[in-house]
Amino acid sequence: MSRPRILIVGESCRDVFVYCDASRLDPAIPVPVLHVLDQTENPGMAKNVERNIKALYPACDIVTNTNWRDITKTRFMHDKTNHAFVRVDAGHAVGRADVHSLPLAEYDIIAISDYDKGFLDENDMRYICEHHDTVFVDTKKPVGDFLGASLFIKINEKEYQRSCPVSEPLQRRIIMTKAERGAEFQGESYPVEQIEVKDASGAGDSFFAGLLVNYAETGDIRDAIRFANLCASQVVQHRGVTSIERPRDAT
Repeated sequence: MSRPRILIVGESCRDVFVYCDASRLDPAIPVPVLHVLDQTENPGMAKNVERNIKALYPACDIVTNTNWRDITKTRFMHDKTNHAFVRVDAGHAVGRADVHSLPLAEYDIIAISDYDKGFLDENDMRYICEHHDTVFVDTKKPVGDFLGASLFIKINEKEYQRSCPVSEPLQRRIIMTKAERGAEFQGESYPVEQIEVKDASGAGDSFFAGLLVNYAETGDIRDAIRFANLCASQVVQHRGVTSIERPRDAT
């Protein structure tokens, strides 16, 4: 029996982490003088969701901006403490998706990974939701009626507050992530174990990826939320943006 196929639609970039030490302030201006020690990078935004899904589940494709390598989020981090000094973003012309040409019918699950950088507007997202029965949405846009035909909407607490008031039909679709307090869905809490968080970068992408993978495997959204919590808890224990491994605690 073939596995359900997942299609991710959304914009992507490169996540760059520059690790530095800082032993003094510039005498002319009150800023730290950074000495670069190391640098890492990985695909970011929707490509990070893809990377995390493919770490666990092969049946996944992506439609994203072709120039994603030219778009960067560069974080300058203290090497010893992982304190962030500054983030520098460059190159935001992602272009626009042609949603009418998407092969939606060829996939069992559509995942919209929307960072609100211009790749998808509300009408594009409405079209995708109205033309497929199983659409998961992770969006930086305020939630609205354009997502009325989606199956599930994953947003964090801050994004939820920015979207209020949320209509009852949309409310029932929302999976709200709450950092160290886990997640909430339809009034039910899904707690996580308390752990030391080294870096929350990419935690939302990892949660979304885990949610999609487990739902594709089980069809049970509540089990998928528990699994996604384990995935997010795993990656925040490492610095930078890391890809997930199948959690040992998953059943």
